[in-house]
Amino acid sequence: MRLELQIGIAMILDLLIGDPRWLPHPVKLIGNGAAWLEAPMRGAFRNARVAGLVTALTVISITAILSWGVILVAGFAGTGFRNAASIVLLYFTFAGRDLAGHASRVNRALRESDLQGARALVSRMVGRDTACLDERGVIRAAVESVAENTVDGVTAPLFFAFLGGPVAALTYKAISTLDSTFGYKNERYIYFGWASARIDDVAAWVPARLTLPFVSLAAAFTGLHPWLALRCGLRDGGKHTSPNSGISEAATAGALGVELGGPLLRQGHIFEAPLLGDNLEPLQRQHISATVRLMLATAVLFSLFLCAVRLLIVH
Repeated sequence: MRLELQIGIAMILDLLIGDPRWLPHPVKLIGNGAAWLEAPMRGAFRNARVAGLVTALTVISITAILSWGVILVAGFAGTGFRNAASIVLLYFTFAGRDLAGHASRVNRALRESDLQGARALVSRMVGRDTACLDERGVIRAAVESVAENTVDGVTAPLFFAFLGGPVAALTYKAISTLDSTFGYKNERYIYFGWASARIDDVAAWVPARLTLPFVSLAAAFTGLHPWLALRCGLRDGGKHTSPNSGISEAATAGALGVELGGPLLRQGHIFEAPLLGDNLEPLQRQHISATVRLMLATAVLFSLFLCAVRLLIVH
């Protein structure tokens, strides 16, 4: 079975069933394994940067070897089993349905005037303090989460899947998970998490920039502002603390015609996030569903483009 078809089936599986909580997810295992390695690595290496680098390289290497091994072993049972293993591993790397589901539940709580419930739900999507958010703050948090995770959760895994199959895609997810686990600029991880954050920045650099024109194109297909998406992505993407997720967030802000960023509360401290986009209209509940549609349309258009490129190159 061609890789393009495997990726297509995996994407459909993700859109249909998402990430059921009862299903053991390799990304969770990667995150737990990385967290478990922190203490022994800190004990083995006095230099926190070295300890963090060895931890990151260990997790990335083990993920690549194990995913390759799963496909190899499945292949001994037959071509069908190898194809099935590849599809399942690819399915685990996509997070479109999960992002959409989280945002939709927040939106539903707001429609039902359950602000407290919406705060609790959005707290699962973001790292900021949500207990005191008003409705606009909840909307902003949900929109920003979906927008900035469009790269890490959707387009970057697709890019690596088309580039190197399930092994490359799952290895990228390990890199992304390391950044989510250790890539914080606080006292504990400023040095230990440095390698994880930098590796993630490098890995997602190309897919993040390829994402921009497809967010703009998706905006045209979803009735939003395609030229504003492109302009804001180019103008404001570099303002974000992340060199990659800032591009998709700025483009999404432009597509919606809203302004994202500004002050937020994190661990009791006010943090001034850069302003992204143009304030053409105030953030409202419908912008959550519009962001979800934009993200899903971006995923489809991006995958179709990569599929066409691969079919032209790989005969």
